Amino acid sequence: MAASPPIISLVDLLDQSVEKFAARELFGTKTGESWVFTTYAQFKKLVDDMRGGLAELGVGRGDKVGIISNNRIEWAVAAYATYGLGAAYVPMYESQLEKDWEYIVRDSQLKLLFVANPAIYEKTKGFVAKIPTLRHVVTISGEASELTYKGILQKGVDKPVPAIHPEAGETAGLLYTSGTTGNPKGVILSHGNVISNLLGVQDGLPIGNIDRSLAFLPWAHSFGHTAELHLLISIGASTGICDATDKIVQYLAEVKPTVLFAVPRIFNRIYSGVEKQMESKPAIIRKLFRAGLKASVKKKQNKPLSIQESLTLLLADKLVFSKIRARFGGNLKYAISGAAALAREVAEFVDGLGITVYEGYGLTETSPIVSTNVPGHRKLGSVGKPIPGVRVVIDKAATGDPKSGEIVVYGPNVMQGYYNHKAETDAVFTPDGGFRTGDMGYLDEDNFLYITGRIKEQYKLENGKYVVPAPLEEALKLSPFVSNVMIYGDNKPFNVALVAANVDSVKDWAKSQGMGDKKIDDLLADTKVRTKIKEELEKLSREFKGYERIRNFALISEDFTQENGMLTPKLSVKRRNVMQKWGAEIEKLYQ
Repeated sequence: MAASPPIISLVDLLDQSVEKFAARELFGTKTGESWVFTTYAQFKKLVDDMRGGLAELGVGRGDKVGIISNNRIEWAVAAYATYGLGAAYVPMYESQLEKDWEYIVRDSQLKLLFVANPAIYEKTKGFVAKIPTLRHVVTISGEASELTYKGILQKGVDKPVPAIHPEAGETAGLLYTSGTTGNPKGVILSHGNVISNLLGVQDGLPIGNIDRSLAFLPWAHSFGHTAELHLLISIGASTGICDATDKIVQYLAEVKPTVLFAVPRIFNRIYSGVEKQMESKPAIIRKLFRAGLKASVKKKQNKPLSIQESLTLLLADKLVFSKIRARFGGNLKYAISGAAALAREVAEFVDGLGITVYEGYGLTETSPIVSTNVPGHRKLGSVGKPIPGVRVVIDKAATGDPKSGEIVVYGPNVMQGYYNHKAETDAVFTPDGGFRTGDMGYLDEDNFLYITGRIKEQYKLENGKYVVPAPLEEALKLSPFVSNVMIYGDNKPFNVALVAANVDSVKDWAKSQGMGDKKIDDLLADTKVRTKIKEELEKLSREFKGYERIRNFALISEDFTQENGMLTPKLSVKRRNVMQKWGAEIEKLYQ
């Protein structure tokens, strides 16, 4: 049997997957009360038709096609059709502000823009008159525009066009990093960048064509884009598409995924939700739950269990863990976490439930995967070893820390640069081609990478001690009473925090204390509530150094969200925006 030709581009990748898995299910969408799955062969036909339609509209090699949409099958069809014309794909988020869309469309020099619905079309139709390169705005759902997704498909049916097979160095897409300050920057990822990343993890992760995910990570984000969308296509797996985050729990039970790709925030919510649920259970169940988790973690570490521990684990799995897994559909075997560091406590918790956690690390600029834990090479708390072909160097001169330094990445996954931003591109590369990530971390004796924070978030207290706030912030968010938190202390005598309370949890607890008739802002000002939350914060910061912990905190009822400008699309806190709005409240904590 002849060997398959090498995979150079994402066009090659789809061709080879369709050849192997034509009849297998690929994308599932919720239609009415049931899930309808499109096969690999059906998806390829849609891509072929869309490619012909886009060519008829003048899209060709070197052009840019954009999309403003949440995950949907049309998103993937447009992406692969664009690749097959030698053009680059530029995805955006529905949750972004109109000014961000306009900036990205202008900066990337888009020729055609897909939009999810008539509401977005109304906000973007004027871009054609304002932005010289933009020719068309196309609606996917609804008939708001002259050109529609279905109309372009029909053009392709009438006038088919063969696919171009791009070279490795040609641009596959521009992924715009949201950034916590300033305008977003377009990260140029070539076909070779993305393919090298896929080939680097394909054989390491324990997933194959029998596996299924639930796609709720945005494909506009590098982690969802490569590690879920393209990776699953490359191995012949399938995914149910989650069209709204408030449907995740419902869809998990219906799709019954075997693998979950998610960011730490999702796992943190699972952890705090189960912890909250356990508080209302009888003492005997709580004791069984804790003992069962302890035994499960021990077993995962290949340590022998006593007869009593084995029986405890068996009972805990039957009475508690299996019920928790059932909420995720009952088939979940693997949880793959990326985009930020996952607290070891949370990783051990998910692992202990019988769902094996594989944590990895990467950035948009590295396509994104730099390192990952894999079977046989796994350390909870680490983000694994660098993937094949990738080298990590720790630059301690950048931090002045004897152990932790800036993570510098070398490899075929490293971006081509920032689009239209040569000075900023030059600033992040070392003379020998390494990419400066801006992240702090260290490698242990076995070459496992650990993340300790962001360099630009590090600050110095009055006493000269350096603080990296992110690890403590992540720890404090494990409390069921905390939705979000930002720690502050730059040039101050000690750290303080702005805590966005989990309003539902606070109300439930207050009701159990006979305080249920108070409004939320009155509750947050109440001494009993503040004392309870103070206890939570102190409990979760015990493992941190004294100068890192917070001395005072302010409670607010408004969460940090993308809509109010406090979070980026990848859910990082926009510290500058938080300070603009809440700076006066934070300063009062020092008085």
